[in-house]
Amino acid sequence: MKFQQSHPEYDTINWSEWRPKDQATLCFVFMKQQILLIEKKRGLGKGKVNGPGGRMEPGESPEDCAIRETMEELHVKPLNPVNRGRLRFQFKDGYSLECWIFSADQHEGTATETDEAVPLWTPVDNIPYGRMWADDILWIPHMLSGHNVEGTFLFDNDTMLGYELDIL
Repeated sequence: MKFQQSHPEYDTINWSEWRPKDQATLCFVFMKQQILLIEKKRGLGKGKVNGPGGRMEPGESPEDCAIRETMEELHVKPLNPVNRGRLRFQFKDGYSLECWIFSADQHEGTATETDEAVPLWTPVDNIPYGRMWADDILWIPHMLSGHNVEGTFLFDNDTMLGYELDIL
């Protein structure tokens, strides 16, 4: 299944040759029909609700980054995270980010507020998409229904201008 929203600037990006400035991960932990989200306290997306995650360190695998970032942000260790796809973001200001998506049905530890994030255990049927990045409402429901996702997105600050999303 493919979804898209065309935009003149999006249409000029050669995604096959595109290279990100940074690579990052998001990791969604599930427990009893709830998803562990965060309210970001700093960095890209400050003030928004998202999944825990962050930038990969040199030589780090996406899976290791997902575990490390979730532990750093919330003191929760996702167990056996599963790769759920990849999202690529180009911002009009020149910044670019490739993000690997993971989910985990088990974890160790108690979600605890840190200087990076406030934990939000949220019912999966009440995700606050209005407080999240504009792309999240497009792909998270498909991830929740068991699909993997691949997407490319063009943003101007917080505004999504165009995208292409494949549901696998």
